Amino acid sequence: MKRNMVQMSGGAALMILMLTTFAQVRVSAQDTNNEDQSKEQTQEDLFGRRRNARKLEGTWDAQVTIRDCQNGVESRTFASIGTFMSGGTFLDSTSGIPQSLKTPGHGVWSHIGGRNYSFKFKSFSFDASGNFTGWTIIGHEAHLNRRADAYESAGTAEVYAPNGNLIFTGCSTTTAKRFE
Repeated sequence: MKRNMVQMSGGAALMILMLTTFAQVRVSAQDTNNEDQSKEQTQEDLFGRRRNARKLEGTWDAQVTIRDCQNGVESRTFASIGTFMSGGTFLDSTSGIPQSLKTPGHGVWSHIGGRNYSFKFKSFSFDASGNFTGWTIIGHEAHLNRRADAYESAGTAEVYAPNGNLIFTGCSTTTAKRFE
């Protein structure tokens, strides 16, 4: 009986020791999580640009709306797809103009601050016979939502003749969702 009591006491002691250890680990893990969150908030404050800059990276399905620059009236909407790559490069393809009449857009993007970004890209255009007719440069500023799964942007399209003369400036807006 004394032996059973010692074994039981030893077992109970071991159980209490284990519970105390795991309880400390759990509290310690909570403290670590709180410390990590504090460090993360500090890093967000100190290095927010760097951390937020990567949130735009990826491929996005966009609805582009062409608008009158003077009054904002919508003239047409079409689908596009854009890819923001690490390092600040950008690729765009659109359904707004047949691919036989233009190249994909190639460009750059950058983080402005907070959840705001800018991007700019250029594509070459051709007529139905395949003759070079100039290029278009599109520039937008985008605002990313808090979940980093959608953005809205607005900007301009500048259309140039083959000799480099600006022919036309138009305006557009987009709404985009992350392609997953």
